[in-house]
Amino acid sequence: MSGYAKRGARDRIATLTRQGLDLPTLWREASEAIAGAVPYYWAPCWYTLDPASLLVTSHFNDQLPLLPPEWLAQEYYQDDVNNLADVARSEQGISTLHEATGGDPASSPRWHENMTLGGDQELIACLRTKSGEVWGALGLYREPGQPMFDADELDFVHAIAPVLAEGARNSLLLGEATDPEGADAPGLIVVTEDWQIESATPGVEQWLSELPDGDWATGRLPSSVLAVAGRALRTATYPDAAGEVAVSRVMSRTGRWVVLHGTSLISSSSRRVAVIVEPAHPSRIAPLLMAAYGLTDREQEVTRLVLQGNSTTDIAERLFVSAHTVQQHLKSVFDKTGVRSRRDLVGKIFFAHYEPRLRDNEHRAVDGHPLRGGPLA
Repeated sequence: MSGYAKRGARDRIATLTRQGLDLPTLWREASEAIAGAVPYYWAPCWYTLDPASLLVTSHFNDQLPLLPPEWLAQEYYQDDVNNLADVARSEQGISTLHEATGGDPASSPRWHENMTLGGDQELIACLRTKSGEVWGALGLYREPGQPMFDADELDFVHAIAPVLAEGARNSLLLGEATDPEGADAPGLIVVTEDWQIESATPGVEQWLSELPDGDWATGRLPSSVLAVAGRALRTATYPDAAGEVAVSRVMSRTGRWVVLHGTSLISSSSRRVAVIVEPAHPSRIAPLLMAAYGLTDREQEVTRLVLQGNSTTDIAERLFVSAHTVQQHLKSVFDKTGVRSRRDLVGKIFFAHYEPRLRDNEHRAVDGHPLRGGPLA
C-alpha cells in the first residue's frame, strides 16, 4: 500500500474517533480502515483493558461474539509469550508471535489455539495514549501461507495505536455518561461551537453546580468546562490535533476533586464538544480489592503491580522498598486471597471480577448497549 493511502487510512481512523461513536461501531469502522493498510485474516480482535491492572474488560470480534474460555485460561494461567499485558508493558507496545518466539511460533501454546481458528501469524498491539495509559489492545492474524507482518505494517499499527486508545477511552466515557451504571457515574454535556448547551444527561447539573463560577440556572458554564471544551475543539480545527482529548482536574466547591474530559464531535454540518464530568476517584480496582479481600493500601499497590506483570524487583523500585518487603506483602496477599502463586493471584482476580465484566460486555455489544470499563464489583 502506498504512503499516501496509508496516510488516508490514518486520517480516516482519526476522524472516526471524533464522531462520538459507540465502541463496537468504532471497532467495526476502524477494522475496515486498517484492512486497506494491513491485510488480515477473518476479523481483528479488539479488547479494552483496565489501565490500572491491564486485565481484559471486553472483547469484540464480529465473527467470534464470545471469547472461548480456553483462550482466557491460556492468557491468565499458562506460561506463554505475546500475552496482552506483556505487550502493554513493553516499551514498543507492539509484537508479533513470530518475533516473540524467536522465529518458532509452534513453540507457543497460543499459536496452536490460533491455528484451530485458522490463524497463523499474530500481531498484538496495545492501545496506549500519549500520556501512557493503556485502554485496549488489537489482535491481527493471517492464515497459513501468507506473508509475515512487515516493518511498514508494524509502523502503521504503531502510529494509529494512540489515536485508537483515545477513541476507546472516549467511547467508554461517553457510554457510561449516557447509560450510567451507578450513582457516581459521569455526567455529560454537549456544547456547540458558539458555546451554547445543546444537550446534557440527567444529573449533570449537580456536577456543574459544584464547579467554581458556573451558574446552571442562567446557562453560564464554569470556566473550567469552557477551557476544556476550547482545547477539545482544536481537534476539529487543526488536523494535527486529531484524536486529542483535553483533560482537567478541578477542585469543586465541596472540596472534592473532579475530572473533566473534553472531546470534539465532528459531523458534516457542525462542530460540537462533549465534556464529561466525573469524580477523581482512585482506580476502581482499589476499593474492590479492599472490599473483597481486606487488603491494606500497600497490599493493594503490590497486587495491582503484580496484575500488570511486574517482577519483585520492579515492584520494589516502584514503591521504594526492599525486595524482602515486597515478598512479605505478597505472602500476606496470598494468605488473604487464598492463592499460592502470582499466577494464581492474577487468575483469581481476573475470573472473579474481570471475566464477568467481559462476558457482560459481550452481551451488551450484541444488544447495542454501551460497553463498560473496569472490573465488575
